[in-house]
Amino acid sequence: MNLKDKIFSKEVVNSGRQQELDLARAVIIFCLALIHCTIECTPEDRLAHGVPFVFDSVIGGPVSAPMFMFVMGVGMTYTKHHTPKDYVYRGIKIGITGYALNVCRFLLPFLAGYLITGDYGKYIAPLPYRMLGNDILQFAALAMLFIALFVRLRLSNAAMVLICIGMSVLGTVLNGADVGTPLGNIFLGYLIGTEDAAGKVFSDFPLLNWLIIPVSGYVFGERLHYVKSKKLFYGLLSMAGILVCVIYLPFGIGYRWGMFGEGQNCYYHLITTDALVSLAVTVGAIGIYYAAVPFLPQRLLACAGELSRNVNAVYCIHWVFVMVSTNVVLYIWRGTQELSVSATLLLGTCISVVSGLIAHKRTAVKKSNRRGDSL
Repeated sequence: MNLKDKIFSKEVVNSGRQQELDLARAVIIFCLALIHCTIECTPEDRLAHGVPFVFDSVIGGPVSAPMFMFVMGVGMTYTKHHTPKDYVYRGIKIGITGYALNVCRFLLPFLAGYLITGDYGKYIAPLPYRMLGNDILQFAALAMLFIALFVRLRLSNAAMVLICIGMSVLGTVLNGADVGTPLGNIFLGYLIGTEDAAGKVFSDFPLLNWLIIPVSGYVFGERLHYVKSKKLFYGLLSMAGILVCVIYLPFGIGYRWGMFGEGQNCYYHLITTDALVSLAVTVGAIGIYYAAVPFLPQRLLACAGELSRNVNAVYCIHWVFVMVSTNVVLYIWRGTQELSVSATLLLGTCISVVSGLIAHKRTAVKKSNRRGDSL
């Protein structure tokens, strides 16, 4: 029996929820408030060093959004509703959620802040970009629509990956485009990395640069269904990912290569080599989570599973708390939203816990209402 036959079955053997993926997504969801509080409460020059750099550029870099998008791609193969039509519906729903979130985390708090302080530069000037710019939910929506197209065209896994690599290379070449108008840069930024002459970021997750991440997750999920020896599968694949990390990350971080360079564009306008490294980090981390699952208490795994299922709710709730607490409450109360590292991490931890509890309560209420409707 060759190695491939030892790892893969001809029949589906992994059709239920995968605890290692739930754990991976739960860890990232918990860390998001710490990452975003660090970005909001730390001066830009201090983000390049020490603990803020770790949360902004390492945990908030290849460890967070790539994992988030990769696991989304995997999850698309495990849902009961996996036709192109289903993906289109989910993509549109996520896109609408993204704009509704922008109203709740930007428009309403910033209007309130402006009415209280009259600070136009702080609250009103950035609103067009904040409201219309391409964030991760908008990108996730576009990614689902493109995966729906790939599936509808019945492209092979290899073809999908090759197309995305080509898109990534093209996106890398086109990074930093400027059409000369803010709105033009904002909407072109959905596709490629745009930037005006002043260096303002207009596109956080351009499609060409980032599509390779969720599509790789989709392909990974397709193969995971047929894995009969997860131990061997993760042992080989994740060790390769970890080896890439061990070799690349010390030099990348030390010399500030690519996504570890100064400025948000270095990460959000992900170049091809950094996309591949981010995939290595992701696969390596999932293998570590798989190895950890047997040693973790079931209650903790159940909590991770619920966080994973409530990912969109926790994501939206935490963002509203982060923006209101930092840009409105702290800024108006103290005249600045800057905090010490310890205070920033404490705030982020509190927001993560509260967001998870609210999402849990929301789920409990929905279940209770369904039971009531069935009586």
